[in-house]
This record gives sequence, C-alpha cells and structure tokens, in this order.
Amino acid sequence: QVQLVESGGGLVQAGGSLRLSCAASGSIFRIATMAWYRQAPGKQRELVAQVSSTGSTRYADSAKDRFNISRDNSKNTLDLQMNSLKPEDTAVYYCRVIADATLYWGQGTQVTVSP
Repeated sequence: QVQLVESGGGLVQAGGSLRLSCAASGSIFRIATMAWYRQAPGKQRELVAQVSSTGSTRYADSAKDRFNISRDNSKNTLDLQMNSLKPEDTAVYYCRVIADATLYWGQGTQVTVSP
C-alpha cells in the first residue's frame, strides 16, 4: 500500500507562484509515472503535468511555459512549481502515482488564485 501526502496549496494573487509537493511512502518497489491533476468546481479532473521514471515530461497546454514538474526518485517525491498563476488555475490539485502497477491518488490540495 502506498500513501500520498500533498502540500503547498493555498491562496495567492494572480501573477503569483506556488509550489506543490507530493510525498509517496509505504512499501514501494518502483514508481512509474507521477503526475499532477486538477479539478475545478463543476469541471472534470484534468491532467496538468506528468513525468515518467526517466524524466520525460508532458504538460497541458494551459500549463506550458508557466508550470514545471519535477521528481526525486531517491525520495519518491513529486513537485509542481507554478508561476504566473491565473484565476482559472483555481482548483483542487491531486497527485497521481503509478507504483508497482497500481494507481494511487492523493487527497488533494486546494489552490485558489484571486484576481
């Protein structure tokens, strides 16, 4: 069983920055893809960014050039640096990990961007 603990959410003004972190713990042999998703009120959960075990990254168009995803394989951690935040980035952000062929979700962390 793997536990995911997210941190770093909060309230920020438009144009500001936040850094989200996700720590995976438990009995882990290998973590494959790690990703951040988000879900705004009334909308479907969507991919923000993902990073493979080899470091290959993929970003949603809305996140390109503003967000940076990174992982530390030695610590089983995942970060998301978010810059130039916009009100439309307001959502609950979820960490998603595929570990030992099993999918895990974090509990979510709220990000609110005020105009």
